[in-house]
Amino acid sequence: MRSLTLNPVFRANSGLDRVFDLMEAAAQRQGDDFPPFDSIRLSDNRFRLSIAVPGFREDEVAVTQHKRELIVSGERKLDREGEYLHQGIPSRVFSRRFQLADHTEVTGATLAHGLLSIDLAREIPEAEKPRTIPVSSSPDRAEPVRQIERDAA
Repeated sequence: MRSLTLNPVFRANSGLDRVFDLMEAAAQRQGDDFPPFDSIRLSDNRFRLSIAVPGFREDEVAVTQHKRELIVSGERKLDREGEYLHQGIPSRVFSRRFQLADHTEVTGATLAHGLLSIDLAREIPEAEKPRTIPVSSSPDRAEPVRQIERDAA
């Protein structure tokens, strides 16, 4: 297996480290896309992840948020009723990780019809929102400038 190293690029482009971290993480990913998911924008600050988990029950799926990482994992319990002639519905253990944007929180999760829906909301604190500063053009407010020293020419 080949390894992708972006160290020379890191040295040449300081300040873009986050972008290259994401690129390197994507390149090193194993390629396991189970379970499949959809990401949906409901509004400017509300999102939903819909993850296909057919055959899983609520007690077999775990949703955890730790700082900016969302971890969805599942493990099906064995059914002791009957024996499979053909098993087409996947029942393997899975763990899927998602990197969340700053100030994004999980607001709820529901499991219905084989889809796990995780609702997300981004709430930027008031102190971090951009604000407009009014600019005054009145000369009355300008403070007089006092010269401390005069340069000798």
